[in-house]
Amino acid sequence: MTLILADQLKKSFGSFDILRSVSLSIPPKARIGLVGPNGCGKTTLLRILIGEQSADEGTVRRSKGLRIGYLPQKIVLSFDQSAYGICHDVFSDLIELQEKMKLLAKGLEKNPYDVALLDEFGRIQNAFELREGYLYEQKIRRVLNGLGFSETEAEKPWRQLSGGQKTRAYLAKILLENPDLLVLDEPTNHLDIEAIEWLEGFIKEFDGSVLMVSHDRYFLDQTVQMIWEMDPGFEIYHGNYSAYLVQREERYERMTKEFEAQQQFIAKEKEYIRRNIEGQNTRQAQGRRTRLERMLEESRLTAPKSRQEIKLRLETAKRSGDIVLRTSDLKVGYHDDRKVLINVPDLTLLRGECAAVIGPNGAGKSTFIKTILAELTPLGGQVNLGANLEVGYFAQAHEKLDRNKTAFETISDQFPAMLPAEIRSYLARFLFLGDDVYKKVSMLSGGERGRLALALLSLLKANLLLLDEPMNHLDVEAQEILQAVLKEFTGTIILVSHDRYLVDGIASQIWEIEPATVSLTAYNGTYTEYRVWKQTRQEAVEEKNKASSAMAPVPTPAGKSESPKLSNNARMRLLKEKEALESKINSFEQQLQEISLSLQNPAQTFEEIAALGRQYSQLEQELNQALEAWAQFEI
Repeated sequence: MTLILADQLKKSFGSFDILRSVSLSIPPKARIGLVGPNGCGKTTLLRILIGEQSADEGTVRRSKGLRIGYLPQKIVLSFDQSAYGICHDVFSDLIELQEKMKLLAKGLEKNPYDVALLDEFGRIQNAFELREGYLYEQKIRRVLNGLGFSETEAEKPWRQLSGGQKTRAYLAKILLENPDLLVLDEPTNHLDIEAIEWLEGFIKEFDGSVLMVSHDRYFLDQTVQMIWEMDPGFEIYHGNYSAYLVQREERYERMTKEFEAQQQFIAKEKEYIRRNIEGQNTRQAQGRRTRLERMLEESRLTAPKSRQEIKLRLETAKRSGDIVLRTSDLKVGYHDDRKVLINVPDLTLLRGECAAVIGPNGAGKSTFIKTILAELTPLGGQVNLGANLEVGYFAQAHEKLDRNKTAFETISDQFPAMLPAEIRSYLARFLFLGDDVYKKVSMLSGGERGRLALALLSLLKANLLLLDEPMNHLDVEAQEILQAVLKEFTGTIILVSHDRYLVDGIASQIWEIEPATVSLTAYNGTYTEYRVWKQTRQEAVEEKNKASSAMAPVPTPAGKSESPKLSNNARMRLLKEKEALESKINSFEQQLQEISLSLQNPAQTFEEIAALGRQYSQLEQELNQALEAWAQFEI
């Protein structure tokens, strides 16, 4: 059954048409990505489909009882609880059942043989268990942890949360609500790589449909099966983001050829009509003219619109030294509390390389960059920059832009030798057209500020670029262009980014900050190679731990190498250990069976049932660990 069916939607703001005769449908289990340039109306379409905004013309039909979970770009709602509290409220009906069970359990303590009470308790307990009532706390913690909340952050009052934390908390809430349709507007904006990968896994396992706006190309590749494009019309493509790019290019080429062929036909017909309208073939010429006029009225093609793209070039004014960056015993942190955020191994970055700095939110990536720039003094060790360096810095929040200046003044004040006409022409390459150049930075959108920061960066002609989340707020087309330009850049790049598509495309070194160990892991290679290496290393550690838990190491006599064959004594010892483990497994299985029988006893109090449930989960976990250890024995 189709969840949403829209027919001939039209929407305008003033003289600007946002939607023109848009028809679409959302089937069950759909995975749809909505893409298009900034300002083309993607959010407007989402709001019309879910009923928060109305179209000027057309109809939207939603299936009866459709449950929608909508994540807007900015959360304006306010709550009295913490992130944990709003997630806890999702299960209010389960909590109500839990409270009823408690009351009934108290009644059964007084009247254990009351048939009516027993029946009511059994009915409610069955409903509670069918909906996995004993697991709702675990579900809340799993989603909050997956989206990057520590226990402390999850318990903070709503008013103390940052904008990004509020967005993540609200996303957790709607994921836990398990709606029929998830509608997500830029869900990855405030997520680090680990949280984005967790969300990808959630969406892949989600039973409902998903419609989302995203500029994260890697995320779209991993999660969607259909692309809706708004630019400026509305087109539907089947496949993920990479498939969409191929199909879009093929469609543009096909439309161009069809248009050119029709133009040639029109020119040929007009020439025939001109030459023969007053000659012997007048009747034929008049017939052709009638047919041509009808064709032009009914099926005249328009030239496919070329996409408005920024024209970015990144050039270097001079060549740097071979060694661009070298660190020695570097410790990064703030002097206020002398707390070390990162112990950095000795790093070397050569001319032409690109190092990508990755890690969770709050790990200290921007602090690390500022330490390299000498905006912060290291807590220990040294940062040595190479010779002949010209540094260009792109700040994450575009904090280097003066909010009180216009786009024109931003360029003219830093490059006074440029003529006014040159500045206007230059800004037009970054899609600042007409009076847009006189807009103040404070009035620009996030995407416009990003384009202005790139315009400034391009004029610097730096040979070392330090880029802190350069893809933020840029639309997909601008991201594609920036990535292509960075790939061809002849200088050196240090990149902080959660955009895995960009990192995988240009990085030759990966520097991952790991807050748990207050360290930085350096790897020479691409992001894909690093992930494989990291996964292999993690699996090796897990295998080693399993082997260690399965058997104690057999001591090797001093001066002798380990023998691959076990001695008789060692063999007997391992057999005894294996038998003891088998006995323990049998014991666990027996205890689990006994608890299962106890849980079926209607005379149990609620507290006893809850305690038995926790005991069952613990024993089940210990049994699985024992079975894994038993599987490691080779005697």
